[in-house]
Amino acid sequence: MSFIEEIKNRAKKELKTIILPESEDIRILQATEKVMKEQYAKIILIGDENKINEKAKANNINLGDSKIVNPETDENYNKYVDLLYNLRKHKGMTEEEAKELVLNPVYYGMLMVKDEDTEADGLVSGAAHSTSDTLRPALQILKTAPDTKLVSAFFVMVVPDCKYGENGVFVFGDCGLNENPNAEQLSEIAISSSNSFKQLIGEEPKVAMLSYSTYGSAHSELTEKVIEATNLVKQKNPDLCVDGELQLDAAIIPEVAEFKAKGSKLQGQANTLIFPDLNAGNIGYKLVQRFAKAEAYGPLCQGIAKPVNDLSRGCSSDDVAGVVAITAVQAQKGI
Repeated sequence: MSFIEEIKNRAKKELKTIILPESEDIRILQATEKVMKEQYAKIILIGDENKINEKAKANNINLGDSKIVNPETDENYNKYVDLLYNLRKHKGMTEEEAKELVLNPVYYGMLMVKDEDTEADGLVSGAAHSTSDTLRPALQILKTAPDTKLVSAFFVMVVPDCKYGENGVFVFGDCGLNENPNAEQLSEIAISSSNSFKQLIGEEPKVAMLSYSTYGSAHSELTEKVIEATNLVKQKNPDLCVDGELQLDAAIIPEVAEFKAKGSKLQGQANTLIFPDLNAGNIGYKLVQRFAKAEAYGPLCQGIAKPVNDLSRGCSSDDVAGVVAITAVQAQKGI
């Protein structure tokens, strides 16, 4: 059984309600049809019910039992204006600004997730919005999770016919959010990514702190950052299987690790790869996605108080449906 099929089966065991605020995008409606057909989550679409149903009908899409909420007519509009205003007035937000922002589907969806009286458990956006347009309202409204110092992003990479990682499954972090994390931030990304691996893949994370250097084969500010971050991870989480600084081949290939990184706890079997900056992470995941024909789920978010996940604007409807399943499983765990 594939990774995403296992995730869907887990999602079916405790159905969660996921909000999709980008109802004007045909891929979102197609994904809704897939989710409703396979019944691994409940869906709330944000937008005008007539326009959504007309678009679905014109494209022969069956939205099933999905729910549609229009901010302009929903009974909770004034409640959410008050909620947003009270959350942001200390930052200078006026009531008029709150009234306007609440009409934004992403903001409305986030407020529904925040509201304990609704059935909303998580949100997926990004098919038609930038990462900042998704994460800004998430951080303003939902805030960070308890004991979390940094919100970061990761990808689940599923590489076909691959003997490396966890039978070809990896977590890559951070490939979508933090541009140039310092050593402290990089250590937080590593710890969060290890937790995400454990949660979603269900196996023990083996974390490699990646660099262009292995065990001091090169020296620069870039390598020193990774070395410092590795030491911080070991101090914060002594039980975690982590090593660095490591070149990629020394991290995932046992024969190379034996030569380049003899004595490494990972033994060339890393399944959670931590990139030193966003340049490396973004390029790395796209190389694997395109050259190895890997499935790439993300950028998924870690460190937000409720499950919110971003989408690549180049995503397919299958990608959206997969991220909905992942978000539902995250909601089961209370993350």
